[in-house]
Amino acid sequence: MRKTALIVGGSRGIGRAVSLRLARSGFDICLTYKSSHKAAENVKTEIETLGRSCDLIAFDVSSYDETEAALAPIVEKSAPHVLVYNSGIARDNLLVWMTRKEWSSVLSTNLDGFYNVTRTVLFSMLRARKGRIVVVSSVSGEIGQAGQVNYAASKAGLIGAAKSLAREVGKKNILVNVVAPGFIETEMTEDIPRDQILPLIPVNRLGRVEDVAAVVNFLSTEEDMYIHGQVIGINGGMAM
Repeated sequence: MRKTALIVGGSRGIGRAVSLRLARSGFDICLTYKSSHKAAENVKTEIETLGRSCDLIAFDVSSYDETEAALAPIVEKSAPHVLVYNSGIARDNLLVWMTRKEWSSVLSTNLDGFYNVTRTVLFSMLRARKGRIVVVSSVSGEIGQAGQVNYAASKAGLIGAAKSLAREVGKKNILVNVVAPGFIETEMTEDIPRDQILPLIPVNRLGRVEDVAAVVNFLSTEEDMYIHGQVIGINGGMAM
């Protein structure tokens, strides 16, 4: 049977790694992105090299109308077996200097986007009476980070939303879980001085995108799954 995974925010970093890992596990991929078309095309080529199909969809998750227009025609045909919500941006600043735009843009993309996507996709999963939803949050949403009041609020909101959704849909055989990465080697962390980060991490290294993808793959593929409504940290011991 053809398995499909909808990866929201799948063109770079963690999203790219998740897309490739699930493709290796036999999923055909539907990959969404906002503007990084070349990066998305590169991932599509990599996935097709693995022998799986990859459809690309460009839209802004912060817009409900755009999200519904992009995804509804797809999920009305068939529900994805797996939904990974990985869309996210950061606009770091101390709260005392944070602009309203820096606050609202992060909340709109990271948290409103989750509602816009999941609300659009969920009916198809409920009809199918099965599915896996994996939400990519952050260690910042668990323990907070100075200069990330907006980002931490959005990622903590994702945890609360996912736990509540898990209580709503578990009886329909839809499993919802959260992964909360720490400092992962991506474009988002490349400018942070390592001498400031490493003392906070007991294993003394940054994580790799493959570390996150491995956990998402497990939550998406394990047949005998009794993990539901949980937050799984991938942070090298930064939060215990």
